[in-house]
Amino acid sequence: MHRRRGGWLFLAGASLALLVTSCTDDGPMARVKPDEEIPGEPVPPGQPPVAGECENAPQKPGRVTLHRLNRAEYNATVRDLLGDTTQPANDFPIDDHGYGFDNIADVLSLSPLLMEKYSAAAERLVNDAWTRGAFNACALDPLNPAPCAHEILSDFARRAWRRPVQQEEVDKLMTFVNLSSQHADPPVVGVKLALRSVLVSPHFLFRVEKNAPPGSTEPYTLDNFELASRLSYFLWSSMPDDALFAAAEAGKLSDPAEMEAQVRRMLADPKARALVENFAGQWLFTRALGTAVPDGTLYGAFNEELRAAMRTETELFFAEFISGDHKLKDLIDAPFTYVNDQLAAHYGLPLPGSPTHKRVELTGHPERSGIFGKGSLLIVTSNPDRTSPVQRGVWVLEQLLCSAPPPPPPDVENLPPPITPDMTMKERMALHRSAPACQGCHRLMDPLGLAMENFDPIGRWRLQEVSGAPVDATGDLPDGAILNGVRDMQTYLKEDPKLTNCITEHMLTYATGRGLDEADHCAVKDVADKAEARGGRLVDYILSIVSSSHFTQRGAEEEQTP
Repeated sequence: MHRRRGGWLFLAGASLALLVTSCTDDGPMARVKPDEEIPGEPVPPGQPPVAGECENAPQKPGRVTLHRLNRAEYNATVRDLLGDTTQPANDFPIDDHGYGFDNIADVLSLSPLLMEKYSAAAERLVNDAWTRGAFNACALDPLNPAPCAHEILSDFARRAWRRPVQQEEVDKLMTFVNLSSQHADPPVVGVKLALRSVLVSPHFLFRVEKNAPPGSTEPYTLDNFELASRLSYFLWSSMPDDALFAAAEAGKLSDPAEMEAQVRRMLADPKARALVENFAGQWLFTRALGTAVPDGTLYGAFNEELRAAMRTETELFFAEFISGDHKLKDLIDAPFTYVNDQLAAHYGLPLPGSPTHKRVELTGHPERSGIFGKGSLLIVTSNPDRTSPVQRGVWVLEQLLCSAPPPPPPDVENLPPPITPDMTMKERMALHRSAPACQGCHRLMDPLGLAMENFDPIGRWRLQEVSGAPVDATGDLPDGAILNGVRDMQTYLKEDPKLTNCITEHMLTYATGRGLDEADHCAVKDVADKAEARGGRLVDYILSIVSSSHFTQRGAEEEQTP
């Protein structure tokens, strides 16, 4: 037994060596924006291009760095590859964020600790899957294991690596079967080690795309398998399924009609929930709800059941934009939501008569319409003890208008305490804004945040502040216009031409896994214009993105200047 254990350890080490080579009122929004957000990113497109600027302008699709699977993608991939639902990546180090998302290739590094986690996960995944009979059903002949082993490994590597495998790659995997025989271990030992090697290979852990031919300056069009992976990780955060693999093998994904058919099929699949959890969860900050901690003394009505109900409400609300016929910008003021009795009572809505969420029309309660009526957003853009017009205003500027203000000066003071007990938040913000260093930023974000002042820090509608002072939910815009509450702000946002461009920017960033900059703003406008011309629904934006050169091509490597 000791000798056989030693052989196992030797082979495990060999497998790794063989295949793995590769300005505010209250300080930073740490609860809202992930701590891992990478600083120093290029300025995103923001303002729409001026008229005529993008006519006949060449579009460069950009280059995506070798793209490691993030934790959500790893969990979903092993679920679909092996039927494993234990979510092993939850034990991996937290993924870094960039440009608002955790699937940005440039910031997804590979540390020694993560490699250890991958190795341990691969061993458990293979053992569990082998026990469940998840691999090819052929029987290993102890005297002649090669035919069955070859069949198992070639089939598994093709699916795990999301592309056809070459004979020499399978031959390399087969060396583990030979090594197990040399160490007097049964063939199954070598096959399992080879399977583990597949799962720690860069071809599994990364989404590998070929570069353009050497010396080429033209963008490279992705092959069908690369395109299938881009599409599946965009819509499902997971590997392609059999139908998408078959379309890639037949070379059909280059056909726009086939691509559209695949998109519609995939959006109808339950796996499209990944768009809710991983795209909307970060764009709309639903993920951040889990770390929000309202002050229990002031806001004891908030509890874990309400937290869960608010998260479910926002997820179901966004999911209807995947399956329904709503324009995507109607996220701003759609007159429906999903509540159970507890959440309805918290909001002051008629009870649906159910402990589970029901779709309700918001007739008579327009303040609850759209994303701004959702407790999930209102809580994560508040402080534990009070509302934060700045955090709420910054959220609108960053997530809906792509016009983020610059960081605050290092010595900026926090919001001053009220001078009188009945001082309103708007008056306190005006006092804070009187400092010369704060005027520029606050004149943009304060009016948007103040328009939501009728919502308290746990999302309830109110007419009075904690002090008893009447809520002043008017926001004075720099052009002299006044937003009188959240309904005025919704109208203002839907009329702003930056809204559709900004929605496109966030979605294109998520879809490609790379941050956008000023060089991409014509592509953003083109995608947005085509999406709106199609009808402006979520599916229209997705179809416009996946047919764009930014999604179907990869930029040539730029020459390095000496």
